[in-house]
Order: sequence, then C-alpha cells, then structure tokens
Amino acid sequence: MESRPADVLWAGVDIGTQSVRVLISDDTGRVLALGSAGLTSDRRSPGGRRHEQDPHQWWHAVGAASRQALAGLPPRQRRSPVGAVAICSTSGTVLLTDERGAPITPALMYDDARAVGELSRLRERLRAGGSGAPHAEPDASVQLSWALPKIDWLLRRQATTGRCPGYVAHSADVVAAALVGHRVPTDSSHALKSGYDVVEERWDPQLLDAAGVDAGRLPSVVPPGTRLGTVTAASSAHTGLPAGTPVVAGMTDGCAAQIAAGALSPGSWNSVLGTTLVLKGVSAALIDDPAGAVYSHRHPDGGWLPGGASNVGAGAVAEEFADDDLDVLAAEARRFEPAGAVVYPLTARGERFPFVRPDATRFELGTTTTRAERYAAVVQGVAYVERLCFERLGGLGADVSGDVTITGGATRSAYWNQLRADVLGRPLALPRTPEPAFGMAVLASAPGTTVAARAATMVARRAVVEPRAGSHERLTAGYEQLVAELTRRGHLDLAGTEAGATPTTTAPRLNGYAP
Repeated sequence: MESRPADVLWAGVDIGTQSVRVLISDDTGRVLALGSAGLTSDRRSPGGRRHEQDPHQWWHAVGAASRQALAGLPPRQRRSPVGAVAICSTSGTVLLTDERGAPITPALMYDDARAVGELSRLRERLRAGGSGAPHAEPDASVQLSWALPKIDWLLRRQATTGRCPGYVAHSADVVAAALVGHRVPTDSSHALKSGYDVVEERWDPQLLDAAGVDAGRLPSVVPPGTRLGTVTAASSAHTGLPAGTPVVAGMTDGCAAQIAAGALSPGSWNSVLGTTLVLKGVSAALIDDPAGAVYSHRHPDGGWLPGGASNVGAGAVAEEFADDDLDVLAAEARRFEPAGAVVYPLTARGERFPFVRPDATRFELGTTTTRAERYAAVVQGVAYVERLCFERLGGLGADVSGDVTITGGATRSAYWNQLRADVLGRPLALPRTPEPAFGMAVLASAPGTTVAARAATMVARRAVVEPRAGSHERLTAGYEQLVAELTRRGHLDLAGTEAGATPTTTAPRLNGYAP
C-alpha cells in the first residue's frame, strides 16, 4: 500500500445535467468543502428529441466550482496537498473532440433521441449477424439511451462538414483532457454504452461494425482509478487545483453514487430514487440478462456492478403534485396503506427495467377519493416497482441478500423512505454523503489499495430505516395487483412463480423485447 501524508485531501468532480459540483474530502471521508456552478447551455427541441449542451461550458463551470470549493476549505487545510482528482458524468452523453481532446461538436446528452435511424440500422445489422452476437438478443440490449447510436449520428454529420472527423469522448474525458493538457483514455464505465465489451475488455467489433463506427475514432480504455496525467499550470490557474495533482479515470455518475453509498461488497445494493429509479449492486459473477434490462459495469476491485434503470420514479410525483405541500400529503397518506388504487407511475412512455418494453404505458387500477390518497397510490406504485426490480435481479441469479442503501432526491421524504422499507420488508440505510462527487473523492483516494477498503474508511451512515411490523404483509396485496396487471399486458411471465415472492426467491420471468 502506498504511503501518503496524513493531511492529504481528495477531490471529486460531478458533471451533472444542470450543474457541476466539486467536493473536497479529507482522508477520513469528512467533507471539508463543496463548490457548484450552474450549466445553462441546454438546448432542447419542443418535441423533446433534441437535447444537447455546449461542452465548453463544462470547463468554465469546473473552474468556478473548484475555486469555490478550495476557497471554502478551513484555513488549516488550505495548504494540504491534493492527492488526486477523479471525475464522473452522465452515462450515454457523448461528443467529438480534436486530437488534443478539445470539443468540436455539441454534446449529445444521454436522453437525446435523434439517433433513431442509426439505432434501427444498428439493430437490423445485428439481427442479420447471426449467432456470433455476444448476447442472445443483442438488438434488444442496445437502446436509444446508449451512446453508440449517438456516436454514429455525430460521425455521419461531421463527415458532411469536410473538417476533421473528430474523436469520440464522454463528458468526463473532456474535463480530464482540459486538466492534463492532452487527449486522454476513457474509463471502462463510461465506455460501456459506447460499444465496449467489459467481458473481453475491448471495443466490441460486432457492435462497432453494426453501428458503422471506425474504431480509430474511439479512445483507448482503462480501468477506473488509472492515472491519466497531472494538472497543468494553465489548468491550475483556472481551477485552483495545485499543478502536478494527479488526475485519475473516473466512472459514470450512477457508479459514483454507488461508491458514495458504500455499496461495494457482493450482495449489497444502492437504490437511487430521483426522477427515475436506478438499482446498482455488486456481484462476484457476471449477471447475464438476454433481454437487456440488466447491464453490468466492471467493479474497480474486480467482479461486477450489475444494475438497471427504470422509467418509473419520483418524476411522477413532481409532475402530478408540483403545486402541493408534499409534507402535508405525506402526513395524510399514512391513512391509505394500501391506497384504493394501484398506479404504475411511468414518467415517460416505455420501460427499461425490470423489463424492456418501449410500448409500455402508465396505468392505474381502482380509484382514490382524496388528494392524499392519490399521492399515496403514486408513491406506493414506485415502491412496488422497486420491489419487482429486486425480484427480477434475484431471478437472474444476482445476490440481493446484502445491505441496501438508498440515495437520490426522494430520500428527503422520511415518509417515502419508511414506505420503501415496508414494501421491501428490509432495512434501508441512508449514507452520510450521498454525493456522486464524494464517490469520486473516494475513488481518487484508492490507487495503491482498493475502493472497497477506502469506502470502509470514508463512507458512513446517517440513519437506518427499519420496516414496521405487519406493513410488508399489508402492502403485498397492492404489489400483487401490479404484477398481475403487468402479466396480463404481456410484460411479465409468471408461469411457475409466485407473484408475491420475496427478493431472494425466484422472480417473475420477463418477456424480452425484440423491436
């Protein structure tokens, strides 16, 4: 294990959709300072297909947020060395750069939906490729949220300009390149949805061929935590980070949140409930899901980080109850457990996890009589889907018996935290610092040891929510209604299984979707 000064600091950078956050932590995990800067370059089309940002603004925001964080350090820490910095960003966001790593195109955000034609062509070529596919249904596993069809879209349009074709980069790569002064490799986490085979640890030739992407336009790939270079004098002047500070390869924001939650041992899971619901866990063995609902990142220490992202989430509450006092509704909602209606609260058409069905739509069964009961039905619906996600993972062979931590904006609601514990029938832990930027500070501190070992030192809990006696059984009826309706619609196949199975038993089998 490498030795380091006792007063060393670690920096984590999170490039989000609306802001950049820079967090400074000491070696024990105590957060000493946090800086943020807004991102205002979003360009969205009225129909929602276009969503892009100016990547140059990321660098301006990183400078402002970093200077703010460093200025906020306690006086006695301002001269402490910064051991390293790591960067996370949204999965599936991609752009083209020049040979130095500087942006030459706008960034297509993770939810930009203009590459529909490219995705259709990619899937057709995969289906025509025969049995050499890496998965049983590779055309189903590649989705519009992936970076790969966007890369095809970008390269095709760049080719019409007559200028340099450009090189593919993810958000974190652009910021890392600006810090170290040259184009950098990407990490295996960001590369996953760009066509990287995490099993063979190479760019997947079949996927690249189907997408029509020249491998020469892609970066080399390194494990998270790999040293990429050091902060240059010019970058130091912009950010305030000391020149010579090591910059190490980061991970996607979902993986960063998982590290911040300390969910790094086999069987442990982090459930992130924000606008949508994302589950990420740890498995010693690779979880294979032919339907493509579950995908796996490489664990920085070895093994796998399986997970999935649903279109169900707190966005359904934000949309329907934006003008309500949610604290008042939550206090009254306790009288409706279960509510008179069962709601499948999709935030958009289509579902990605626990099943893949682009044609899935929101529905509700039964009726509610008051605003509070309506609120109760929606939040219960989200909790029911969360339970189904765990059962789906268990049915695929994932170990879901370990600790479950919960993060995301919805954890601000004590009522919702309790409801989720009740529906799952298991304790839920709330980490002290559920910031993706903090996860990157932990990762930055790991070279020379393991991320799990550093998380054991740096990550702490602020609370554990225990399920209430009898609540799991009382709320199971609503869950079973939801599963039965999803089965009736053809999204689930429950032959040979029990609708009310616990997360450690055989889960419903799902019908894969092949467009």
